[in-house]
Amino acid sequence: MTTIISFVVVIGVLILIHELGHFLAARWAGVGVERFSIGFGPVLLRWRGKETEYCLSAIPMGGYVKMMGEENPIEAGPAMPWDPAKAFALKPLWVRFLIVFAGPGMNFVLAAVIFIAVLATIGRPVWPAVVGRVVEGGPAAAAGIRTDDVITAVEGRRVEYWEDVERAVSASDGRPLPLGLKRNDGPETVTVTPRVTTVRDPIFKDEKTVWEIGAGPKLVPYIGAVNPGSPAERAGLRPGDQVLAVGGRPVFTPDELMQAIQKRPGQTIDITVERGGRPVTLQATASRFKEKGPLGQETEVGRIGVSIVTGTVSYAAYSPPVAVWYGVVRTWDMTVLTTKGFWKIVTGQIPLSNLGGPVQIASETGRQAQEGTAPLAIFTAVISVNLAVLNLLPVPMLDGGHLFFFLVEAVLGRPLSVRKRELAQQVGFVLLMLIMVLALYNDLVRLDAFRFFK
Repeated sequence: MTTIISFVVVIGVLILIHELGHFLAARWAGVGVERFSIGFGPVLLRWRGKETEYCLSAIPMGGYVKMMGEENPIEAGPAMPWDPAKAFALKPLWVRFLIVFAGPGMNFVLAAVIFIAVLATIGRPVWPAVVGRVVEGGPAAAAGIRTDDVITAVEGRRVEYWEDVERAVSASDGRPLPLGLKRNDGPETVTVTPRVTTVRDPIFKDEKTVWEIGAGPKLVPYIGAVNPGSPAERAGLRPGDQVLAVGGRPVFTPDELMQAIQKRPGQTIDITVERGGRPVTLQATASRFKEKGPLGQETEVGRIGVSIVTGTVSYAAYSPPVAVWYGVVRTWDMTVLTTKGFWKIVTGQIPLSNLGGPVQIASETGRQAQEGTAPLAIFTAVISVNLAVLNLLPVPMLDGGHLFFFLVEAVLGRPLSVRKRELAQQVGFVLLMLIMVLALYNDLVRLDAFRFFK
């Protein structure tokens, strides 16, 4: 029930904001609006204003704003049941462009507002500048940096969080950096020389070069929840256990813990945890699971049925002016990331099996709702950006298709004929239906809904 309610609320808000953008821009431009509808299909509720009929329909997967005179009056015929001064088609090209763009534009605005609100109130996740894993043979090891060292300063500047260290290393361009350290035996200063290395983007697996010192933060992984009947429950793992090592190798972050388990499908693993102030070693046999990577490759991974959390993460809020800046930057970064993802799918760099539909969105919405208001709000902002970018694709039936027609009109000096636009709309409709069917099919495959037919 939580999943259904949160999904309807999130989708409803996104659709309302999108259509409200078209509506307000039309009203500002003096264009008459005949109907403002949230949803498609049978009308559940309707009420009529002075000029506009407002509707709430049964299928909450979209909406529309029907404006007066959307077609050119000359092509529509002599019968014009609306005031020509309020006709959409008779407005200047830039006004029509603005009205159509206002829908996805409002989704961008919504995402920015959410990011700003979260950053200004709850803040961003941060963790202390405590050293966890030190890579053997790396710059940190060569400089004498050890696990549990607290980095207090970089080049004389005070350090509060690990992100401060990462920022300084990234901006170093390889020059030696004096680090102030706090240890049990007193403060110490060491000099570390960052090295350039190649890493893979965690989402698209693209390679990029970064500066690093061969050390990571200590995030202290804990067992958050244990699934009933899981290998973890049979092994005796409990919520609140601090994980110290897997297979005799220390783990310092939730990501390291997860990867250590995933690399051992079907294997019995020694897991050392701290419980009641003393170490306890338990054995769990990881289950085998098939998992598809972002490039469509299928791999076998191990799972033991736990959620993993960290006890060292806190949140630091930005001041309102800084929150506005970073909220806008976060929206831009998400727009670039989403556009890049669509491009990789279109060009075949990412398999179509990565497309998700309403079932996947609903599932993720429910999961975020269970984690709290802030995660749900951030997820809503991400989906809002995705919706905006999707609508700006130059596909007929979408806002981007209309904007493309306007660009053609600007070049030709006249709009395309009704017949050509109708044909393009039909092609766009078929294309959108195929995409929706594919996305829904992918959702069902992820749920293993076809197992009864095997």
